[in-house]
Amino acid sequence: MNQDRRRIGIVGCGDVAHRHYLPGLASRADIVEVAAASDPRAGAADAVVAAVAGWSPAARSYHDLAAMLSDARLDAVVNLTPAPLHAEVNRTVLEAGVACYSEKPIASDVATADVLIELAQARGVTFLCAPGSAVSSPVRWLKELATTGRYGTATLAIAHHADPGPADWLEYTGDPTPFYGEGVGPLFDHGVYRLHEMTSVLGPVQRLQAMGTIALPTRVVRGGPMTGRTIDVTTPDHVLVHLAFASGALGQLLASFATADTLAPWLEVHFERGVVSFGGKSWELDAPVSLFDAPEGPYVEWRPADEMPRDAFGVVQSGIRHFVACLAGEETPVLTAEHARHVLEIMLATRDAIADSRTHDLETTFAWRPD
Repeated sequence: MNQDRRRIGIVGCGDVAHRHYLPGLASRADIVEVAAASDPRAGAADAVVAAVAGWSPAARSYHDLAAMLSDARLDAVVNLTPAPLHAEVNRTVLEAGVACYSEKPIASDVATADVLIELAQARGVTFLCAPGSAVSSPVRWLKELATTGRYGTATLAIAHHADPGPADWLEYTGDPTPFYGEGVGPLFDHGVYRLHEMTSVLGPVQRLQAMGTIALPTRVVRGGPMTGRTIDVTTPDHVLVHLAFASGALGQLLASFATADTLAPWLEVHFERGVVSFGGKSWELDAPVSLFDAPEGPYVEWRPADEMPRDAFGVVQSGIRHFVACLAGEETPVLTAEHARHVLEIMLATRDAIADSRTHDLETTFAWRPD
């Protein structure tokens, strides 16, 4: 095994670390090792250390991030703490001169995101942010269609993520309560994936309008340690957003934790000479792709492997694999903090538009078109 592997620290050792990030990191054990894990909860960091023992036998557990940063000689930190802590943890890591990969959102407000981006630049360290949507094969392929004009100009994107949310997931091992409260909800937890996908393909958003409501005010938890408990919903669980892109295209997004399920395409992009529509579920690696009214014919359906490389990993794992590849100099950063900041502003403007029923203009942007 490579003795010069990059040393990664994990802060926040909950459900997402075990289900997604550790497998993603393990898949690149040739160039990376988990050197440390930090979590203030008793036994949480120890559980991560035990889980990686087979390929990172020297990993150590910590109860404090500062202690981990000063002691573990880290090349990078993966921030998997609860969303309200992201900004503080990111700042601490970057101030220590350590590269950082943050779960979404990058921060709780745009001004703080600005500070973090400037800090990473001043320290000269890599700072990337989830989700990994922009490095997935479907989104890379769609962006190529949009930027090369194969089917003409992209004029409209319609997207959704609609399900009951984490309280309904039998496999979820954490407390789902925060997902239904202020600062999270379906937009910040799941709609963020669709926003990253739409902006990756169509570029920055210029203005938006939105509506939201609490459709189902309580939930009964179906899985994990809180099974059978009832939790209150205190933030909109239906969110509808209309987007106007700087390119002139329009977009629609439904983000919901108050639907049983849906058969609607999770992403559909309309071009001048064709429509690309993704069926199945967004996390399915072989979900079907449909092409309507394009030069290839009135209707074509194929699997991703037919025209684009088939992803071997889901979006979450693809994101952390991309970060590791960037640390090793194998890839150029795609999941930029600037893109994450722009999507954060979209979500915050959506929240404000729900509250005041106004159209909101956006101020941030990010590098979109290829050089």
